[in-house]
Amino acid sequence: MNSFEERINRAAALIRGAQWVTAFTGAGISTESGISDFRSKGGVWDRYRIVTYQEFISSRRARIEYWKMKKELFTEMKDARPNRAHAVLAELERAGKLKCLVTQNIDGLHQDAGSSNVIELHGTNRKAVCLNCGKQWPIEDIQERLEAGETDPSCDECRGFIKPATVSFGQAMPEQEMIKAYDCALRCDLLIMIGSSLQVEPAASIPREAHRTGAKLIYINRTPTPTDHLAEVLFSEDAGDVMSAVLERLRQ
Repeated sequence: MNSFEERINRAAALIRGAQWVTAFTGAGISTESGISDFRSKGGVWDRYRIVTYQEFISSRRARIEYWKMKKELFTEMKDARPNRAHAVLAELERAGKLKCLVTQNIDGLHQDAGSSNVIELHGTNRKAVCLNCGKQWPIEDIQERLEAGETDPSCDECRGFIKPATVSFGQAMPEQEMIKAYDCALRCDLLIMIGSSLQVEPAASIPREAHRTGAKLIYINRTPTPTDHLAEVLFSEDAGDVMSAVLERLRQ
């Protein structure tokens, strides 16, 4: 592997020479903000089993289990702030380099950092929605109800099930967001992937699609992915360190 300095130089050169840059981010970009990723030992996701969408719809016991996990996750997310990697992506957008940002994350930290063209493939944890009538609430309102003792909150309008506006396992991906994400992948000549294991489909196919249509790839991830061999530059260092160094090089 080339030195960190050599890889930073190469990444900066690719960004400088690109006409259309797309970013693709996963849970790993937010770990430096204090949000555990799906596979971290001891994190919220490690201590609770996955409740599928079908279970949520059909089983009160599953909904209670799901909301117990979400109640704890809210506490972890509410104080999280964007980190350096989020900030650099927002800076690249302001500079006109980064055209769109596709994320698997539900934490809203890209928007907090100042990114505006964000495509949330897995929805957002910042609001909740009634699955029956579509009424929406800020997630803080539902958290208050959970902390007051509710275990399976239902809609005050129609008694339908309330669920965070996130995409659960077994739930259909949002069609418009997927269309926009693939459009970004097909139009870009450079894709920067940060913090995704690239194991959850169909989202994981987006970097592959970009590569298939001729885009170069920069991968920044702590652990190997199934498509590392496609990347022009690979980083296993912290995303904040990498993106800060890249931005510094671009400014020189």
